[in-house]
Amino acid sequence: MKDARKDTILGHAGRSPRENHGIVNPPVYHCSTVLFPTLEELEASDRTPFDSINYGRIGTPTTLAFEQAVAELEGAYRSVNTGSGLNAIATAFFAFTKTGDHVLIADTAYGPTRRFANDTLVPYGVDVEYFDPTVGAGIAALLKPNTSVVFLESPGSLTFEVQDVPAIVKAAKTVGATVMIDNTWATPLFFQPLRHGVDVSIHSATKYIVGHADAMLGVISCATEAQWLAVKKAATRTGTCAGPDDIYLGLRGLRTLSVRLRQHEESALALAGWLSKQPEVTRILHPAFPDCPGHELWKRDIGRSSGLFSIVMNAVPKPALSAMLNSLELFGMGYSWGGFESLILPARPAAVRTATRWTDPGTVLRLHAGLENVDDLIRDLDGAFTRLRAAL
Repeated sequence: MKDARKDTILGHAGRSPRENHGIVNPPVYHCSTVLFPTLEELEASDRTPFDSINYGRIGTPTTLAFEQAVAELEGAYRSVNTGSGLNAIATAFFAFTKTGDHVLIADTAYGPTRRFANDTLVPYGVDVEYFDPTVGAGIAALLKPNTSVVFLESPGSLTFEVQDVPAIVKAAKTVGATVMIDNTWATPLFFQPLRHGVDVSIHSATKYIVGHADAMLGVISCATEAQWLAVKKAATRTGTCAGPDDIYLGLRGLRTLSVRLRQHEESALALAGWLSKQPEVTRILHPAFPDCPGHELWKRDIGRSSGLFSIVMNAVPKPALSAMLNSLELFGMGYSWGGFESLILPARPAAVRTATRWTDPGTVLRLHAGLENVDDLIRDLDGAFTRLRAAL
């Protein structure tokens, strides 16, 4: 349907029931070898391996269905699947950087992104520089003739600063840099970076797209054919691909993404509002809250929010923090987010910043609002604060 809303696209993108005996969902193809009846057909496929079913690692009807669905949501030329979100980030960097290049990365980027840049790109001779995420058009002063990539993450990891994406894009284009963004927090439903001039949008589909904490998956969406081809070649040359069952779980997750996000958003806002009233809490790091850095940019460019945010409390000694967190019943402590379960995790922004300084001495907790009843989640947190007060 022309001009269909996002909810409708989620239900129909990547599906072709008429081509699959009327079956609603695309079948899962478990595949390595693809057989060709004639030498001529094999040779024809080798000439266009990305546009045919040539070999399991390069693409199957299952992977193509997932990539088509994500590309449609992103408004992209095409997408490329990977085995995880970090795999997607690494593949995108491999596609657009080489020895001698200079890259700019937001100082609030996901921790594993920084480790990849520092431990892999730097030894390969790439000049990696981090920048203040609030720099906006001021990034022009950091650009060099050999700047090949500007990498954004908005909102930022752990502290949720929202970046002025259009201003950064405009500056980056003056030196021909490829602008990439980790768009996992907002998902394609709340922010479409390519419409703002970004070249490459990256998702850890492990999180909201899969949505059930049971698969590792990444996806890269590109604005142009040339960019997509560079990414696809990088993925192929490094052996990057997701397994068919994980791809299917990504497709399944897409169908309910909108309804899940509505609940994540509503619950997170309610939790953040309740937490803001606790005397131990000094700051709410949530883009929808006016004192979050970049709030006005969030209103202008995004306007919706997912379930992940942080709080800053008065400094809490380790024994008291353990007393607070160890007996939570609904909030789990663990890495990742975006699933149906609520999570809480201490964070140390000061340990992972180099271009900026995190000077707040308080204790930072990152929370993910899952799909449980929000009143029950508040009750769980209320018990945690009661234990904290008793331990201080």
